Amino acid sequence: MPTTPKRSLRVALVGALAAGALTVPLAAAPAHAAETPDWLHVRGNQIVDSAGREVWLTGVNWFGFNASERVFHGLWSANMRTLTKAVADRGLNVVRVPISTQLLLEWQAGQHTAPNVNTFVNPELEGMNSLQIFEAWLDMCDDYGLKVVLDVHSAEADNSGHVHPVWWKGDVTTQDAYDAWEWVAARWADDDTIVGADLKNEPHGTQGSTLRAKWDDSTDPDNFKHFAEEAARRVLAQNPNWLILVEGVEVYPKDGVPWTSTGLTDYHGTWWGGNLRGVREHPIDLGAHQDQLVYSPHDYGPLVHEQKWFAGDFDRASLERDVWDPNWLYLHKEGIAPLLIGEWGGFMDGGRNERWMVALRDLIADRRLSHTFWVLNPNSGDTGGLVGYDWATWDEEKYALLEPALWKDGGRFVSLDHDVPLGGAGSTTGKSLSQVGTRPTQTPTVMPTPSVTPTVTPTATPTATPTVTPTSTPTATPSVTPTATPTATPGRCSVRWTAGSWSAGLTATVRLTNTGTAPLSGWTLAFDLPAGTTLQQGWSGTWSQSGTRVTVANAAWNGTLAAGASVEVGLNATHGGTTAAPTAFTLNGAACTVG
Repeated sequence: MPTTPKRSLRVALVGALAAGALTVPLAAAPAHAAETPDWLHVRGNQIVDSAGREVWLTGVNWFGFNASERVFHGLWSANMRTLTKAVADRGLNVVRVPISTQLLLEWQAGQHTAPNVNTFVNPELEGMNSLQIFEAWLDMCDDYGLKVVLDVHSAEADNSGHVHPVWWKGDVTTQDAYDAWEWVAARWADDDTIVGADLKNEPHGTQGSTLRAKWDDSTDPDNFKHFAEEAARRVLAQNPNWLILVEGVEVYPKDGVPWTSTGLTDYHGTWWGGNLRGVREHPIDLGAHQDQLVYSPHDYGPLVHEQKWFAGDFDRASLERDVWDPNWLYLHKEGIAPLLIGEWGGFMDGGRNERWMVALRDLIADRRLSHTFWVLNPNSGDTGGLVGYDWATWDEEKYALLEPALWKDGGRFVSLDHDVPLGGAGSTTGKSLSQVGTRPTQTPTVMPTPSVTPTVTPTATPTATPTVTPTSTPTATPSVTPTATPTATPGRCSVRWTAGSWSAGLTATVRLTNTGTAPLSGWTLAFDLPAGTTLQQGWSGTWSQSGTRVTVANAAWNGTLAAGASVEVGLNATHGGTTAAPTAFTLNGAACTVG
């Protein structure tokens, strides 16, 4: 990618510093600005670019800078550029980077420890300290159209620092946390490679904890809402264009219960960082910069902890009703603010944990919720990662589960950079934001019940088209059998089939467009799969198979299809050796045009 003058200066400076050719105070390092500004903002429950066009952040976490190594894990064996490009090529358009307040303060003071980097496989990092490596990585992100969210994961540089419930610890004070964020925002104020600040990872603690994070309108030292507002104020004073990500806490008192209560049943509890119930009564106030606020819950499955809602035969409907709606999804449904699920992920167990992952994946895809998957690293003990311990081989089964929740347009992954396609210049898998066709933005309708979550599919270029699927059989997404009677003239339709295969399986998305002049009120699409292909799961409709014949009838929320409007449905299937696409589709019994 051609460098802008500022980027060229930063590249030259980092190289000169690494070579010992000159000495410059670290605080004076130059910043980078893209040719087209890529800053993001908020409108209702959407994240939008500077032109007001909705964007979808679909990314991954990569930890290590937060830990005692003070640099990305994996650089002891992996080439940083190779791994970074693979992230972009795979369609992950943003990387959440955990970091520690302690390391930021060290960087600010010009103090550095030797990073754990294999310079034989990373020769371009020879002689660099951890800050220089981080900034060299930002340049790589520029090359490949990636954006970055910084996450203060812990106070101290500690591999288990996230276990500590609050934002201060030992010699690191709350004031230090403010100062560190202020320095970070000033240093990279003009660098739109970094688009957001996650102010504190997983503040938590229960009613019986000596230290715990609470949420109210006080200025108490343990009030996370107060900390977040003050930290955000300092960040935005330096860079008013960064998204401010605010996580939840762990517990929130039931009606009428004070925070001083230690009663075991007096609180609503959920995952660390996942409880945003307090926003309804005590919303975050960013003043004139409210359009930078994004709430960022975390959610996990039963292999991380056996929460009470995993007892029995849980499914997406029960999780949405009992966990996601009351704790954070209401913020999206009621149009209060956007969500970015900062952490979700886990082991592929072929069972309950995978059932939870599929349920949340489908919610994310249907609602177009921004998210960063946990995690790229294989060395996450309770989740595993997207790559193996060689830091090169991808877990294709896990990636296949994730892939339908990545932003795609016209079969290519979408960058959050207006100028650089995801994967870099000449990419065959990605495109830049400016290459996405103009599409209307539409805030999803508030749903009366949580049992079915609609996908609003625009009539322009489609997004997030899945191409692969997990090798185990996921639990089917709940759907509602339609009661409406088809009223439009049948046959006035077009269909586009997009599919990808893996091992003995395939995933396909079917985009159905009403090309007639009258609306459809209830529809059934039918087609034949090749012999030996067996439907395993379908979403966004009611699916069935008889022999080779597959039918999908609309769900309750997508039964009305206006003239010119489109809807996407999808399926997972096993195949008997052929992944040939159907050549004929019928809508309400009449043939569709296949595109």
